[in-house]
Amino acid sequence: VGLIYMFNLIVGTGALTMPKAFATAGWLVSLVLLMFLGFMSYMTTTFVVEAMAAANAQLRWKRMEKRKDDEDEDSSSGVSDSDVLLQDGYERAETRPILSVQRRGSPNIFEITERVEMGQMASMFFNKVGVNLFYFCIIIYLYGDLAIYAAAVPVSLMQVTCSAMGNHSCSVGDGTKYNDTDKCWGPIRRIDAYRLYLAAFTLLLGPFTFFNVQKTKYLQIMTSLMRWIAFILMIILALIRISRGQAEGHPSMAQLSGIRNLFGVCVYSFMCQHSLPSLITPISKKKHVNKLVLLDYILILAFYSLLSFTAIYCFRNDTLMDMYTLNFTNCEIINVAFIRYFLGLFPVFTISTNFPIIAVTLRNNWKTLFHREGGTYPWVVDRIVFPVITLIPPVLVAFCTHDLESLVGITGAYAGNGIQYLIPAFLAYCSRKDTQLVFGSGTVNKHLSPFRHPFWIVFVLIWGFSCFVFVTANIVLSESKL
Repeated sequence: VGLIYMFNLIVGTGALTMPKAFATAGWLVSLVLLMFLGFMSYMTTTFVVEAMAAANAQLRWKRMEKRKDDEDEDSSSGVSDSDVLLQDGYERAETRPILSVQRRGSPNIFEITERVEMGQMASMFFNKVGVNLFYFCIIIYLYGDLAIYAAAVPVSLMQVTCSAMGNHSCSVGDGTKYNDTDKCWGPIRRIDAYRLYLAAFTLLLGPFTFFNVQKTKYLQIMTSLMRWIAFILMIILALIRISRGQAEGHPSMAQLSGIRNLFGVCVYSFMCQHSLPSLITPISKKKHVNKLVLLDYILILAFYSLLSFTAIYCFRNDTLMDMYTLNFTNCEIINVAFIRYFLGLFPVFTISTNFPIIAVTLRNNWKTLFHREGGTYPWVVDRIVFPVITLIPPVLVAFCTHDLESLVGITGAYAGNGIQYLIPAFLAYCSRKDTQLVFGSGTVNKHLSPFRHPFWIVFVLIWGFSCFVFVTANIVLSESKL
């Protein structure tokens, strides 16, 4: 179940922008880069699992030390033994994780039984500067996420409704390139329709940022189900079109100009490191967790390849949309109106359920970043200022641009690079150092990454920093050409 959750988490919005990125970079370059980035993402996933085990060991050790101190104090004070036993038994029942209660015998000190989020691991293993950089990276990534979501929903609504209501019904994916200044319906231009939908989206989902989002289980189940139906439908429809000899795609082997966006999209599409504590901790038997995660990555890699290759051979490069679902709103591709509208509006349903959750996560990260020990925020700051600074920037970005491929590319290439490569590598390095200091050099972490040699950490760090340089240089060069 944990691995199904991980699959659902990784295969998200990023996958919908992948076919266009594949087409612009060439099929061979895309496949090689996708496989390499999948391998890199798997490696850093094992680093995070290792850091989680080290964090659990440290928390368990501190608890044992505290218990020893409390026992020493109790023996010197006049408290009766029965009082101590009753209180200690109650506290252990309340604080001990459910999973470890089910096991017999004393668990290994490195057993992952307590959920330790990335922010908590950063505060345990990093210095103050490192912790602040970690939160800065997470916040930038979540802002990018929200901007992508805030743009994707109005884009889908604009494309579907402008086609349905305008003179060019059914022609979203027929290769006609529409400008933002083209008429949508009546005097309303396409860009005006987009901004109207963005305003409606902000007014409907924005208020959730001011509250806590809970009880989303059924929403998530519905979203996952719809996602699977949509992805399978798109693959089957593209395969049918190819088998009938109606395929129009002639993808090139390599186009270096498209690598920047492809890199960002691929990094964004393998993102799961920040959610691993919630996914891995509830799994009861973690002995083979690294092998099972590897299987997950192989399946995801196969799925992305299947989706992208069927897309680039089915559709011409110039007709592939930023949001791949919009290619299936053309009557020639599928003549069943329900399926056309279901795929065209698919991002609206799925993204709308995720937007409030990510907004609340970002708001809470802002609170944690500025939180001081023992301090509380005034009501206005807590309930008004933090939600407003969470909501306004991504909506402004979405107002200025709806170029989804670039938004996904930049978010993945910068903040995604930090979360997926740099932070896990630093966590693995610092947790290993701390483990040796606390437990001695002979102690072996049972969840030690298969990439345990220091070379791999250095390799990931060099790769991460060189990606920053490469993407920045590419942006500067392309801007100077313009």
